[in-house]
Amino acid sequence: MGDFLVLLLFVFVLAIFVGFEVITKVPPTLHTPLMSGANAISGITIVGSLACMQMGNSFFASTFGFLAVVMATVNVVGGFMVTDRMLKMFGSKAKR
Repeated sequence: MGDFLVLLLFVFVLAIFVGFEVITKVPPTLHTPLMSGANAISGITIVGSLACMQMGNSFFASTFGFLAVVMATVNVVGGFMVTDRMLKMFGSKAKR
């Protein structure tokens, strides 16, 4: 179990570095589409957390599943609100 945990931690840290490098190379004009794609991927985490909550055999598993659903939902809603604000910056002044 310990070796598997180290492997998971290694993959997580590697994903952090790769994600940071990818995001810093994206020009500012592409940040809005990138955020929209990230919000769509975050929607998948809601589905996964719902599945985990439903499959929980104990109170703690169900509780952590519920917390995962709540946090993923807040992430998606907040992401779409920020994306909407960014898109409004590109609109005409009459629409504001």
